[in-house]
Amino acid sequence: MTNPGGAPGLPEAKYIELYNASTMALNLRNWTISDGSSTAKINTDFVLQPDSFIVISSLSGKALLSSITNAISVTNFPTLRVNGDIIALRSDEGILIHAVQYDRSWYDNEVKLAGGWSLEMVDAKNPCSGKSNWKASTDNKGGTPGLRNSIAGNNSDTDTPAIVRVFATDSVHILMSFSESLDSTISSNINNYQLNENSIIKVEPQAPLFNAVLITLSNPLSLQKIYSLTVKNIGDCKGNLTALATAKLAVTTIASANDIVINEVLFNAPDDGAEYVELYNHSLNAINLKELFLTTRNSAGSLNSLKRLSEDDILFFPGEYKVLSGNIAAVKRKYIIKDETALVEISSMPALANSSGDIVVLNVRGDIIDELQYTENWHFPLISNYSGVALERINDKAATQDKNNWHSAAASAGYGTPGYQNSQLMPAEIVKGEIKIDPSVFSPDGDGFNDFLIINYAFPTPGYVCNITAFDGVGRPVKYIVRNGLCGTSGFFKWDGLDEKNQKLAMGIYVVLIEVFNTDGKTKKFKQAVTLARKL
Repeated sequence: MTNPGGAPGLPEAKYIELYNASTMALNLRNWTISDGSSTAKINTDFVLQPDSFIVISSLSGKALLSSITNAISVTNFPTLRVNGDIIALRSDEGILIHAVQYDRSWYDNEVKLAGGWSLEMVDAKNPCSGKSNWKASTDNKGGTPGLRNSIAGNNSDTDTPAIVRVFATDSVHILMSFSESLDSTISSNINNYQLNENSIIKVEPQAPLFNAVLITLSNPLSLQKIYSLTVKNIGDCKGNLTALATAKLAVTTIASANDIVINEVLFNAPDDGAEYVELYNHSLNAINLKELFLTTRNSAGSLNSLKRLSEDDILFFPGEYKVLSGNIAAVKRKYIIKDETALVEISSMPALANSSGDIVVLNVRGDIIDELQYTENWHFPLISNYSGVALERINDKAATQDKNNWHSAAASAGYGTPGYQNSQLMPAEIVKGEIKIDPSVFSPDGDGFNDFLIINYAFPTPGYVCNITAFDGVGRPVKYIVRNGLCGTSGFFKWDGLDEKNQKLAMGIYVVLIEVFNTDGKTKKFKQAVTLARKL
């Protein structure tokens, strides 16, 4: 019982109930119960008979509970945090008897989570199972201290341990966590593990939950190299053995500027959806999400409070996407999800303004890795309602703040591609000469295929200025794509097939004229015919 306030029929006291599942009577003197911050010792003789219960509480809790059940008081009674905690029971010899890491999600009932109801184990013969073996009490009093649990029954465990996370804590140690508690003898056998191009010399199961192992290597792992760690025959407490399973692994580095880029943004979410920010790792290094932060700027331009992307060590591999949101379930309802491992839920996600705003990604040193100052004006003008339409980056290697590098996600992709390749992705072309226009046929119809025209440029020195104009078939200017645009040494501009009034142009042949000049008076002109196509 973590939050006794408002219990319908029990005293308002926190408690832990023990059950003797063995066939032996056990004296509990000098046994301990601990959480992450305190340890309580049973200082009295109490013999717990087989198939019997005893309730442990604080001194004040015992005074309240003794009227309804047999209870023992201890000093330093664990805090039993409502949001979750680890509780470990050890014998007088320090042997770990049982441990459980509960979580608020185990209630699966918002009313009972608010207070007054205990968490009960379903099957005491299957004590190593996690959430599946625990539920909120269904007893009318709110709990059953000292009695058979109201939800008691069979909870057969046929699931094998699954790999949850693999992380290199340093160059010669790997922490590998699993979905449930492991048989400590089997899981310590080094023959059950294999790492390519390296040897494993020790495997140590991690107490008190035994749902992780620490692997020691004979040789250090190399930077910028992705390894494959394979496990087999890892058993849980019920003897279920894993088949062959493999996980990726790499040594992480602290992200530098532009190692991680903002790749897609949904800042105007629909009523039943949620905002999200997608990041892309286009570096050669694996990055730890725990060492990245997300924030926005206030009206004065100062950074708001930082939100760490993860409290756990999570690898962000080169070429991967990560989608950050305060409500992943809402994102999944609205968009196609191709990789659920790309989804990262952040509590108190920074709010994104609908019309314009700033998004900032920082590393653990406080360095800005990437920053985007977005505006809804970057959306395709013919979209009547921007709600639920994400802005996608066109080229991950081009500048983040270049408005030409962003476009509305294609309608054919559901107006968003969280966690996978952007519908409007167009990698940078290698420009032979100074100007390259691509594609020769474009169709701005929102299907994610050639939705706009890209004018790539490459100049030998900076300082070039350009004018880009589109003409119709009879030579009339219909769109001034760029006027006196300052060019870098390389980059691109785009045209979405609209005229000066943001109206659709008829399909047909158009001529794009590019005039380039610099401060030395050098002038060049380029022109190319393109075809604007539309769906019939």
